[in-house]
This record gives sequence, C-alpha cells and structure tokens, in this order.
Amino acid sequence: MAQPGDRRGVAFAAIVVIIAAVGLYLMLWPDAEEPAAERAPSTRTTSTPVIASTPVATASDVPFDVYSYLPMSKEQLAAAADLAERFTVEYGTFRHDEDPAVYVARVKKYTTAELGNILARTQTSPGTVERNRSDEVVSTATAEVKEIRQIEKSSIVFVVAGTQQLATKSGTTQLAEQYAVTVSQLGSDWRVFDLRPAGEGQEGDREE
Repeated sequence: MAQPGDRRGVAFAAIVVIIAAVGLYLMLWPDAEEPAAERAPSTRTTSTPVIASTPVATASDVPFDVYSYLPMSKEQLAAAADLAERFTVEYGTFRHDEDPAVYVARVKKYTTAELGNILARTQTSPGTVERNRSDEVVSTATAEVKEIRQIEKSSIVFVVAGTQQLATKSGTTQLAEQYAVTVSQLGSDWRVFDLRPAGEGQEGDREE
C-alpha cells in the first residue's frame, strides 16, 4: 500500500509532465490568441493599376478660340507682330553713304521715344559711322516672328529672327540673330519698347 508521501510525489511528477507538455505545445503551435491573418501566410496578390492607353488630354470637336483667353484681339496681336517684324528689318537695314539722321528717323517711327533715343546714340556714334563708311558697309535685313515669349495686358514680347546680308569692301557675309522685341500699346497704336538678344530675356511690361 502506497504511503501518503509516495502519492504526493507521484502527483507532483504528473504536474511537472503536464506543464512541460503545455510549454512544448506553446512553442510548436501558434498562439491561439493571434489573429488568423498573422498566423497564416497571405495568399492575396497586389494588382498593378492599369494605365489607360488613351491620353487623358485629347482634342474635342468643340471649337476652341484661343484669342478669347488673351487680353487683346486677334487683330491687335497681328498688328503687334507685324510691327515687330518691320522694326527688325529697318533696324538691320542701312548704308555707309546714308545720312545717319535719316536712318535714325526711319527707325524711330517704330519705337517709343526713349528707345529711339538710345538707338540714335548707339547706331550713329562717330565710331560706328566711321567704321561703316571705311568698310563701305551695305546691310539689307529680313525678319520673321518665331514665337511669342510673353503676353501682358499692354505689351507682348516676340522672339524675332533677323538676318542681315552684309556687303563690304572685303566681300559679303550673312549674320543671323534672334531678338526679343517688346511691343507696347500706346493708346490705339503699338510701339517697340525694348530690343535685346533673345538669349538675355527681358521684362515684358513697360513702366508707366
């Protein structure tokens, strides 16, 4: 017959075995409290968004009038572009035997008073006049508006391609230059407000 002490030893040993078995179970199996999404590997796949083959921005059949979005009419824009071209032609056309005052007067018809005075000083300086006469320079120019760089309420900056055919004592050459020509509105008319190489950039608005 087993003694009480022996029965307690057997019970203690059984408890140890049960605790060990529970620990082994916890180590080998996922936590019962853990969400199923975390226990099992996900079988879902991420789909790649399908990009439409047709561009979002497409032309419609509805007539689009670009001039309705500009601060001036089609006729005003055309007049300003024509002025920029004609001015560039006059600016690049001159002769060594022409009176400098005649050249200045011809160019000033297209410009504001301020720009006209600046061009008069630079194009009719004694050094420039003497060099042209010495080389017997005859320059004939053509011009074409290539793009509109900027449009403001009362001014437009055109990029104008000018070409000069130069005839001198040493022969003939051709010079090509692109100009940024700012045309400003004066009342109901237009005048050239600024002229510079197109690569320099420039302000479009004329200061009042």
